[in-house]
Amino acid sequence: MRSDLLADLLQHTWEHLLLVGLSVTVSILAGIPAGIACARHATLRRWLLGFASVMQTIPSLALFGFLIPVPWIGGIGTRTVVVALVLYALLPILRNTVVGLDGIDPAVRESAVAMGMTDSQMLRQVLLPLAAPTILAGIRLATVATIGTATIAAAIGGGGLGVFIFRGVGTVDSAQILAGAIPAAILALVADGGLAWIERRLSPL
Repeated sequence: MRSDLLADLLQHTWEHLLLVGLSVTVSILAGIPAGIACARHATLRRWLLGFASVMQTIPSLALFGFLIPVPWIGGIGTRTVVVALVLYALLPILRNTVVGLDGIDPAVRESAVAMGMTDSQMLRQVLLPLAAPTILAGIRLATVATIGTATIAAAIGGGGLGVFIFRGVGTVDSAQILAGAIPAAILALVADGGLAWIERRLSPL
């Protein structure tokens, strides 16, 4: 019986890690380029940050419910969960990318132009490295929040550690709830500590 519980725990922990990893990766791939574009265009910044902010205000279960009937991205299962988690993780990554780029001293940009750098060279070699600690702080926030939010995935068949929590709530079993809550908390602490260490390494002395 104990081996079955351990196998179940490992399976749902792995599912949880996949949900979080995929969602945060997509958010990074979408959020950083969008943040770069927002830092250059005020109108785009207003619309994208406004959209991401609105997504943050929608309760998790409600957002899942809104997405289920949407063609191509909806339905019951992992796909809808990942889309919802990406929308939730987008704001801190997008906002911190904008803040990081806006916080760079204009003299640095002028020096890069004076050295003959193109816009793409300046972005890759100067601006993004300087903004990296701030961007990583946004990724850290998004990752920790996503680990917690992903526990709701079980409500629509997305798997993960939330399976234990919902099962425990349904049967009034505290042990089942803790079996989902404790590993999720540990994952969040490990992710926060690891990303904080990388953030400190990237920060200027």
